[in-house]
Amino acid sequence: MLKTDVVWALGAMSGTSLDGVDAALLRTDGHSILEFGESDYRPYTPEEQAVIADALGRWQGEPGVEEAAETIETAHAEVLSQFGDAELIGFHGQTLAHDPHGRGTHQAGDGRVLAEVLQTPVVWDFRSNDIEMGGEGAPLAPFFHFACAKWMEAEKPLAFVNLGGVGNLTWVDPRKAAPEDEGALLAFDTGPANAPIDDLMRQRGLGSYDSDGALAETGEVDERIVEDFLEHAYFYRMPPKSLDRNDFPDLTEQVAVLEDADAAATLTAISAASAARGLEHCPVPPEGVLVTGGGRKNPTLMAMLAVLMDCPVAPVEDAGLNGDMLEAQAFAYLAVRVAKGLPTSAPGTTGVRAAVGGGRKSAPKGRRK
Repeated sequence: MLKTDVVWALGAMSGTSLDGVDAALLRTDGHSILEFGESDYRPYTPEEQAVIADALGRWQGEPGVEEAAETIETAHAEVLSQFGDAELIGFHGQTLAHDPHGRGTHQAGDGRVLAEVLQTPVVWDFRSNDIEMGGEGAPLAPFFHFACAKWMEAEKPLAFVNLGGVGNLTWVDPRKAAPEDEGALLAFDTGPANAPIDDLMRQRGLGSYDSDGALAETGEVDERIVEDFLEHAYFYRMPPKSLDRNDFPDLTEQVAVLEDADAAATLTAISAASAARGLEHCPVPPEGVLVTGGGRKNPTLMAMLAVLMDCPVAPVEDAGLNGDMLEAQAFAYLAVRVAKGLPTSAPGTTGVRAAVGGGRKSAPKGRRK
């Protein structure tokens, strides 16, 4: 599938916030980051968001799933077709359901369709192999976080905290040689991040998200609700562990009696407290925390994290990385690893029994003239 050792790979990510598709080029050999390339973003229209949101929690063959998949494929094809240098594409798809200890995981979108439309080899379905081997199937960005720490020339353990729809944490020891080495990585989902805040804003007719955390900043946190939430059994499970976007469906109900600002402040505090609680699982305290995902653009959330975490907290841009595109870059990187037969997850990242590579590989049947 790869003609050379070093390639320009194109990664795409559509996260649980359902805002749109990120796409980014990365030059890599599957081990090191050699160069960051161009990137682009294609937002979902409100109509597309509604189609995808209607299919959340559903599995293949259930109502609305085919329509959602077509919407996802079309949006991805539009943005990915803007790049002319890609030799390989990493297509994550849209997670509709995630039940690693039950039905498995479901990322809507068919890589075979994109391979034909774009006439470029596509790696997709990254999570299924991991789950079949006893893993959680998530998170998958940690192997790329390890490469980022190496690219930064970090010398001591650090943590990446991704605050998208769901929060996740990666603890990295850059002194190790490879991401699959024992003790190199620990990763897990921390809890809800932006999803319940976004849901609250939509339900109350206040927009699609709390821009700059402005509403939460004016509210008062209901500490009782936060404390009760942190008693959830999930926070007592040892990592690795993962969540689905809708694993805490009653969160907005818990804040239903609160005024808008107080409800937003309380849900923001829950996001921060969940991430901070995650640091308790780190093998040694990180020297610092780098925040990626949309949550890093929320000053109210970032201020709460700074108070709760006993180390410096900063957006990944402070380390020279692009927080908007980090996950898209991650799937470009992982696609190259899959194409080379390298592992993409390990016991410390998903709880899989042994380091394993994921992903299906689809090549176009023939180039169109």
